[in-house]
Amino acid sequence: MASSPPAVDHRHRLWFDTIMLIHVRVLTAAILTAGAGVTTLVGAVNDYEAEVMAWRADREARLKADDGWLTVSSLFFLREGQTSFGSSQRNDFVVPHIPPEAGVFELRDGHVTVRAPADGRLTVDGETVETAQLYPADQPVTVSLGPVSLWVHVSGERLAIRVRDTDADLRKNFTGLDWFPVDDAYRVRGKFTPHAEPMTVKMLNILGDIETYTSTGYVTLTVGGQETRMLPVNSGERLWFIMRDGTSGAETYSAARFLYADAPDADGWTTVDFNRAYNPPCAFNPHTTCPLPPPDNRLDARVEAGEKAYRGPGAH
Repeated sequence: MASSPPAVDHRHRLWFDTIMLIHVRVLTAAILTAGAGVTTLVGAVNDYEAEVMAWRADREARLKADDGWLTVSSLFFLREGQTSFGSSQRNDFVVPHIPPEAGVFELRDGHVTVRAPADGRLTVDGETVETAQLYPADQPVTVSLGPVSLWVHVSGERLAIRVRDTDADLRKNFTGLDWFPVDDAYRVRGKFTPHAEPMTVKMLNILGDIETYTSTGYVTLTVGGQETRMLPVNSGERLWFIMRDGTSGAETYSAARFLYADAPDADGWTTVDFNRAYNPPCAFNPHTTCPLPPPDNRLDARVEAGEKAYRGPGAH
């Protein structure tokens, strides 16, 4: 005859049920906490992407503004002596959308002046004058003629007249910027190491002139799986990187891209966000001058982040 099953000990059953309830509550709390953590992480990533996208939209808006780089319409290098300018082909410097005989620039011993045509006047920094000195000056002195403005631009040791036209064809025909998707992996920490003394950095620009900058240190970081030492130059309170990488000449502009980072903190750390790397103005405007990267900033790694090459009118 089969034996009867043992009697249930109700005290043991109560103890077992209590332990199981505690385990369920602990597990539930853990799941909820983990879920909250994931939600917080996803929210932070989404906030960061939205921040970068807003910065990119602002970048394009500034580019297309009345004083943006798309309105730069001409660059003329001065020679010693006089240079006539106006819309007539009889001038040394032909500038559309201004009077046929607009005036004369004169370069003498490093000084640039402008003179109105006979019996005429010019608007210089908002004042109606017959003549004015444009260079040297504490800040650019601007000649205004309707939608056109002209001022002295320095490229290395050469002096030029740069022209801005709010009706420029480059601005009218601009097709928009193209970007890599935002990738948090390209937002990296960098350690700033100061030089023993600030150093002078000389860089060629795209026209072959030498531009002079100051650097107070270098930044060590890892990008594309490679530890890299990059040389920023000073730009106010920020670090300015002029860089080239393995995508240059293919997906991105061949000459260079620009990137800014905040000044290092008290421990020497800064964040270098390659998602904000962008093209210099010469990527879409042949009338501009741009510095080329120093050797330390010519990276072997492919930096698939930031602004891609411009393919529209004016690209070169």
